[in-house]
This record gives sequence, structure tokens and C-alpha cells, in this order.
Amino acid sequence: MSQSGSQAAAFFQGVRQSGFVWFLRDDDGSPTHLSADGTRSLPFWSTSARAQRAAKIWGHGLRIECMALDIWRDRELPDVARDGLMIGINWSGPRLVGWSFTPVEVLNRLAASD
Repeated sequence: MSQSGSQAAAFFQGVRQSGFVWFLRDDDGSPTHLSADGTRSLPFWSTSARAQRAAKIWGHGLRIECMALDIWRDRELPDVARDGLMIGINWSGPRLVGWSFTPVEVLNRLAASD
């Protein structure tokens, strides 16, 4: 399994166990990333430690916050889908890379892990 694949597996297992997702934000909101193919992703992490590492890498006064999994699944993901964004999961490494999924794919993977 690739590094990104193992990070994705860890994300879905971790959020199901903890009941929370972690993200970064500043006073203006959460950062998104524009990929080479033109898609924009909003990243989330399965633990506070992973999100903290990302905040240190990106800097710019970002802070970590968490959201209950059921609120993220029922409210946030539909909003992200309407905005046409992808969901980045457990991005890692010095350049914060990893897989992104559509909100529908994330919902399907969460349902499959029940």
C-alpha cells in the first residue's frame, strides 16, 4: 500500500474510533489547496497531532480545531459538495501531500467502515 493509501486507511479508521475530525483555520476560515489538475481540496486529519504537524508546516497563524464526526458528515460534507471542493485526508510529509476524495466518496467510505 502506498504512503497516501495507508494515510487514507488511517483516516477512516481513526475518525470512526474517535468520533472527531481535525482541521486548520485562521480568522478568515480554513485553507484550501489547488492541485495541478485544477481541483481545490479542503484538508482534514484524523488526530490532533496530525493536524498540529500540518499547522506547523503551513504556518501563517493557523490553529487546529475539531468537529464531531456526525456534524462533519451531516452538515460540513454537504456544504463542501455544494462548493465543488474535494476532501483532503491525512495529508502528511514536508509538502503535505496525500489523497483527496469527493464528499460522496468520503460518505461512502465512512458507511463502508460501519
